[in-house]
Amino acid sequence: MDIVRHIGSNSINVLARAGRTFIFLVKAVFFSLTPPFKIERIFKQIRFVGAQSTLVVLLIGAFTGMVLSLQGFHTLNRVGSEAFLGPMVALSIMKELGPVLTGLMVTARAGSAIAAEIGIMRITNQIDALEMMGLNPYRYLIAPNIVAGLISLPLLTAMFDTIGIFGGYLVGVEILGLEKSTFFGEITTYVQVEDIMEGIYKSMSFGVIISWISCYMGYYTGTSGFGAEGVSKSTTQAVVLSAVLILVWNYFMTAFLF
Repeated sequence: MDIVRHIGSNSINVLARAGRTFIFLVKAVFFSLTPPFKIERIFKQIRFVGAQSTLVVLLIGAFTGMVLSLQGFHTLNRVGSEAFLGPMVALSIMKELGPVLTGLMVTARAGSAIAAEIGIMRITNQIDALEMMGLNPYRYLIAPNIVAGLISLPLLTAMFDTIGIFGGYLVGVEILGLEKSTFFGEITTYVQVEDIMEGIYKSMSFGVIISWISCYMGYYTGTSGFGAEGVSKSTTQAVVLSAVLILVWNYFMTAFLF
């Protein structure tokens, strides 16, 4: 009976936490779409999530395209299809690697910081102080992060795609000797607007996921521990859960929507 009671208790806790997480998302989206908007805080978070992540995203994008081109060239060369290196690199980056790797990098850099910041505000009673002053924590803290993620991730993904394709060109054309006209000509032939938009839609959803999970974990820091230990646990859980949800949601979007 103790085993059954233990399983039942854990199942109820999981369901309760899942429901609370979903309700948190609904509230966050509602306050993100209804005025008054905290424009100053939105721009501040866009700068933090987007602008300050640009360098690392460009660096990862460049080397991802270069490695993809290097491996792809030798693989395609075995079957005499190296002419298709350009579309292979472009489609792989725009449809999958661009949005996914951008989402994971932003999770590691910005998502962890958001969770830690809100978690510290929770354990130091700053969120309670906001409520005492008549400020809605969702509108003041959560909504700007949701909007910033929704705006920043597609822009970062577009930069990742561009620098990734350029990195692929650098290796494929300048180092391995593929014709420039072949590389870009095949890209224009096989890459469609729908392929580009698929990556943009994915990146938008990843931006919401990162902001949602990071804010949720920070907001409910007290449930996973107190003090510095609670903040560290919330931050770790935010990064891990965001990364897992990005990969899982990417699969479902690819399988059922595209």
